[in-house]
Order: sequence, then C-alpha cells, then structure tokens
Amino acid sequence: MKTDNLAPLRADRVFLAQDRTWLDDFTPLLAHETRPEDYPFAAEIASQVLIYDCDRVRSAAAMPETRRALLAEWAEAMMTGPGIIVLRRAFTDMAAIDAASDAFRAIIAEQHANHTGGGDHFAKPGANDRIWNALEKLCLREPEIFARYYGNAVLALVSEAWLGPAYQMTSQINVVNPGGTAQSAHRDYHLGFQTPAMMERYPAHVHRLSPALTLQGAVAHCDMPLESGPTLYLPYSQTYEPGYLAVTTPAFAAYFDKHHVQLPLAKGDAAFFNPALFHAAGTNRSRDIYRMANLLQVSSAFGRAMESVDRTRMSAALFPALAAMRADGRISEAEAANAVASCAEGYSFPTNLDRDPPIGGLAPQTQQALMLQALTEKWTGAAFEETQAKQADKRLT
Repeated sequence: MKTDNLAPLRADRVFLAQDRTWLDDFTPLLAHETRPEDYPFAAEIASQVLIYDCDRVRSAAAMPETRRALLAEWAEAMMTGPGIIVLRRAFTDMAAIDAASDAFRAIIAEQHANHTGGGDHFAKPGANDRIWNALEKLCLREPEIFARYYGNAVLALVSEAWLGPAYQMTSQINVVNPGGTAQSAHRDYHLGFQTPAMMERYPAHVHRLSPALTLQGAVAHCDMPLESGPTLYLPYSQTYEPGYLAVTTPAFAAYFDKHHVQLPLAKGDAAFFNPALFHAAGTNRSRDIYRMANLLQVSSAFGRAMESVDRTRMSAALFPALAAMRADGRISEAEAANAVASCAEGYSFPTNLDRDPPIGGLAPQTQQALMLQALTEKWTGAAFEETQAKQADKRLT
C-alpha cells in the first residue's frame, strides 16, 4: 500500500459518511433466518421476530443457571439476532396497567386543558398525545401504582440483560389516536437524535457504542391489532454500522416502507429492541382505538461523568473573560470555542421536554451553543448569565 493512500483510507474507516451508505451492503445483512434452535427460550418466531411466553420466562428466571442463560439469549438476540424480542404477558397485573392508564389519561386531559405537553421527535404534530417524563409524573401522582407497575420482574430482567445492573429507567407515554399517521423510519437515542452532519463527526466506534447505552421498549396499555398501527420493525437492521446515517436517506426509508414487519400486541405485552433497529410507529387506521403505549427508554449506568461539575456556574464565570479576550485579540475564535467545549454542557439531554422542547430540530439548544451565540453576538455578561439561568431552569423537572 502506498503511504500517501493511508490517510484518506484511515479517515474513511474511522469516520462514516451518509454518501457512503449503500443498499447493496445493507440488504444481505437482513437475509438472516431466525432459527428456533438458536433461541431455546423463545416460544415462537413470527416474521423473524422472537416471541417469548413470560410465564416460562418467570420460571426460568427463578433459577440462577437458567436466568443467566436467558439474559445471554436476549442480549445476543438484540445485538446480532433480529434486534427485537416480544414478551407476551409481560404483565399479569392488569389492574396495575389499567390504573396507570387512568393516571396517564388524567395527565393528558390536564395537558389539553393547559395547552401543554405533546410533540414527537419523528411524527407530525397532532398525530398523538405524548406525556414526557411519565416515569416521574406517575411516581409523584400515584406512588403505589408506580410500585406495582415497575415492580415487574420482566422489565427488570430485560433491562439487566442489555445494560447490566444499575440501569436508569425513563418513560414517555405515546397515544396514537385514530387517523394518526406513521412516524418516519428512524433509529433512537443517542445518535438517532442527531442531524446527519453531526453524526458524521462521531467516529465509527461511537456509532457501534451508542446502541449499547440504551434499551428501547414499549408496554402495550391496550390491545393493539394491526389496524391500530403497532410499531413497524426491520429485523437485523441494527447490524448495519452506518445505519444511523442510512436511515435518514430516501433510499433506505423507501426500503423500510416496503420490507418492514409489524406484529399485533395484547394489553400487557411488551416489545424491547436494540435502539439501532430501524423502526417507526405505524398508522392508526382504526376508528376507535386510542393506541396507548408506555415507551421505556432504559439507560446504562455508565452514561455519566465521574465527577459532579456545576457547568452553569463555570460558564457564568468564563463568559466575561472570554468576551474580553476575544475583544482585544488575546484568544482566537477557535481557541474560545475549545474553551467553551471544556466548560459548558455540549449535549441537549437530559432535559425537561415539557418546558424545553426541541425547536426546529430533534434536540433543544445546548449550553455550549448558547454560549457561542452570546460570544458571536457580543452579549453583555449580565445578559448571558440571565439567559443561561433561564435555560438551566427549563431543564429541571
């Protein structure tokens, strides 16, 4: 190999690009057959998706040896297998499901009355009713119902299977109303909430890492026949490394529309999947089914820094110094941006999406972006500190 070819080849290897995503590379990955002998705990396979009977799951989890084998099977199913598992009868306490549903409907009614809430990252406004941070809202409103609901052993098992212990649970309620149209095909948080231009800045190993940081799930709060539009999936699509970029292109979106699978769910069933799996909520073609799902986003305990840092206080102290240094040329624009990157929060999440919704994109403005805007527009220190404090306050529950 010529040494003058090494640098561009290495850059292409380490950094993915949207214009280097090809269906010819993607489609062979989807040709796998999900074989029952590879997944002995599964009760059946439907449309390449593994279906588990949770009565059997609970029995297996009661013994240490079979519990470990079950968790290993689920981990491989979501990493290198079809990418999704469906858990029939994940909930046996239907009264807890119904009581939680009643609480969520009351919250939605309050949101309508107060003209708050709603919105969706990947669907048209008004197609559904959304409760952000439903986990905290249910806990504060109905702690006993919360205890019954989240005391569920199956939720704990599947979360540990993918993330290990000390995971962090979050939840959003999504109600797709009759006539609500499908979401666009997408991958999920983290990289799935970035623009393609931002995704391309992250090296390939981060694209591989992102799915290991979260687990996506949905608990059915009502029966979901196909006409109600349960989630659309593309089994094995999580194995395509540049898939975060690919799914945003028309060619891959069209392929998803033609080849996705869709499975009905009964109240109390759950589906969990690798967040890199191509998926989208379906169109609700029913006349009277208000399709309610509790969308669980479970995060790795490792998605946090080692030290607690007050970045808001740091930014307030740094901004006047940076502004003065920029004004008299003691620091370049690039150097100032580097200093901001070490000081301010560069990520939009976690936040309170009721008070800090994404405007014109998938994520709210970051603290870093605000600080760079203030430097560019030559705000006073007082103006920056006041605006930053309002931004920080909106992120709180």
